Amino acid sequence: MVEIELDGKKVEVVEGSMVMHAAEKAGTYIPHFCYHKKLSIAANCRMCLVDVEKAPKPMPACATPVTQGMIVRTKSDKAIKAQKSVMEFLLINHPLDCPICDQGGECQLQDLAVGYGASSSRYEEEKRVVFHKDVGPLISMEEMSRCIHCTRCVRFGQEVAGVMELGMSHRGEHSEIETFVGHSVDSELSGNMIDICPVGALTSKPFRYQARTWELSRRKSVSPHDSTGANLIVQVKNNKVMRVVPLENEAVNECWIADRDRFSYEALDSQDRLTQPMIKHGGEWKTVDWQTALEYVAKSFKHIQAEHGASSIGALVSPHSTVEELYLAGALVRGLGSDNIDYRLRHAEFAKSEGVHWLGTSIESLTQLQRVLVVGTNLRKDHPLFAQRIRQAVRHGAAVNAITSKALFKNADAWALRVANAVVTEASAWGQALADVAAAIAAEKGVTAPAAGQATAQAQAIAKSLLGGERKAVLLGNAAAHHAQASSLLALANWIAAQTGATVGYLTEAANTVGAQWVKAQPQAGGLHAGQMLAGGLKAVILLNTEPEFDSAAGKQAAEGLSKVDTVVTLSPFKTNLAFSDVLLPIAPFTETSGSFANAEGRLQSFHAVVKPLGDTRPAWKVLRVLGNLLGLPGFEFESSQEVLTAATATPPALNNATQAAITLAASTTEPVVASIYQLDGLVRRAPSLQLTADARAVREEGVAA
Repeated sequence: MVEIELDGKKVEVVEGSMVMHAAEKAGTYIPHFCYHKKLSIAANCRMCLVDVEKAPKPMPACATPVTQGMIVRTKSDKAIKAQKSVMEFLLINHPLDCPICDQGGECQLQDLAVGYGASSSRYEEEKRVVFHKDVGPLISMEEMSRCIHCTRCVRFGQEVAGVMELGMSHRGEHSEIETFVGHSVDSELSGNMIDICPVGALTSKPFRYQARTWELSRRKSVSPHDSTGANLIVQVKNNKVMRVVPLENEAVNECWIADRDRFSYEALDSQDRLTQPMIKHGGEWKTVDWQTALEYVAKSFKHIQAEHGASSIGALVSPHSTVEELYLAGALVRGLGSDNIDYRLRHAEFAKSEGVHWLGTSIESLTQLQRVLVVGTNLRKDHPLFAQRIRQAVRHGAAVNAITSKALFKNADAWALRVANAVVTEASAWGQALADVAAAIAAEKGVTAPAAGQATAQAQAIAKSLLGGERKAVLLGNAAAHHAQASSLLALANWIAAQTGATVGYLTEAANTVGAQWVKAQPQAGGLHAGQMLAGGLKAVILLNTEPEFDSAAGKQAAEGLSKVDTVVTLSPFKTNLAFSDVLLPIAPFTETSGSFANAEGRLQSFHAVVKPLGDTRPAWKVLRVLGNLLGLPGFEFESSQEVLTAATATPPALNNATQAAITLAASTTEPVVASIYQLDGLVRRAPSLQLTADARAVREEGVAA
């Protein structure tokens, strides 16, 4: 530790720290633009100049290492004069367009100009003009004349997103931030560049000119998409969601969110929104009131129960639904005497789970890993925020190994991080690839391998990597979870982890995959699984927040299977499943209801509605509760979502990735189903800007080609 004197106060910091770090610890604010706690130090804005005793000139606080006994003054005449001089230079070319700038009201330059800027400029020359750039559907670079060349966006791309999509060209006053010739900004984390830009150079294209920051109410929420459980601030005006930005939570999403977390709000005002209950009558859809719709459903279910038995009724539920919704869906089905409920729509194997499959470690610990084996995922696209944490680990020397397919790992840059060893093979051969790694580890340690395998050169390289280091993890991705031999993959992963001292975990697909397992939203006593229900094995089915044609392994065949069902009740925020549904009930998306999600590490995070439900939309937990009452089921007397949560979480989750399944390496012809980054759920599928991105276009082009 090193002790320095900062504005007359003694401050102790770690050796190698900068003056800026000491100031942060002491609670002293030093004006700055280019410095950001999550990015490397550039020292190009010079706004943080401070007075260091015995130094001949002011020194940048962000790039000046502390030394024992150093005396620093941040508010001396020398420091203030230097900071004001820098501000004068920054404003020479800055356009005077604060009244029309989307950054107005939350602009660092605007704020600091009040304290460090002069009332007039000594410069009378014409201001420079930088032409706008079109870099895609998410980020607006219309007013690049505002750029102060802090290079935060450049460093973010290199260091966090892993892709250098922006750079600075030319020199001096001709310098410009731009993409490589003809390229757009396509990173799945690109929206964070908007947040870290200290001026109005990079702004949100979908939000552009929609509202002023002081007109917006700010409300906390949780992302309903992938399993990170990113914390959000949803900004609202006139009961309408206008913008979504990150809420800092170091243990979960740090200060970042993925683009689908940021821009999926556009779907909330989609023309597809379902705002009133509807019943299909004579092949035509008729709008009805809630009482009529729910009584119709209850009457149909009672009739089918009496005619065909309770086992002919079931529910297919989405893991993007809340804990409360999934719990009540299960209680409803089981209250009728059935065990037919399942969230595993994309799975090809339906082995009985022995516990709640989870990440196997904390999200925060991913940054400290030294050795990683990732199986069956496009890490960057499936889990953008997990990928950036592992990217940080790689920058500190971690070795990442992969067993995946060509579709998920097209080239060495596919994950935007350095992969030490990769076995790229068909999904049907992943089990054999893991067995080969196990064989190499067994040979190295002199133990018996769990399955027949060959210690190939690639397998030996992965084995050697995993046997080194201290903090290690074997991570199974979405495609591994959906695999036809998922239990065999898990068994092999467990053996490898046990021999190498690693943890084993699933990255988990959706916002509430862990929560779905926790509340037992899958058969417990021999009920039909998702595959059987999708094939038309029921007489009545509830579809909770899911579109089986897009959300299941059955794909288009799901429509054919469900068309055989007598009564299909869809609970959705959107007009969907029209071809095979008999009743549509409008339920609230995450912004219009309260609820909870359990993320990949098992962290339960609750949230409240941020806007009123649209039209006659109702929270799904309320719809299910009333339906339970109409069916005369006990245990449906809840008055709030908090009461439902208390009942749902009465038993702690048995977080357990163990398996007793036999290892089967026979080749499977069933390829695992993996939703692309902007097809994961109904919200992202209906967000116009996300569907204009390069990732979404690529999926559509592949579909056309196929």
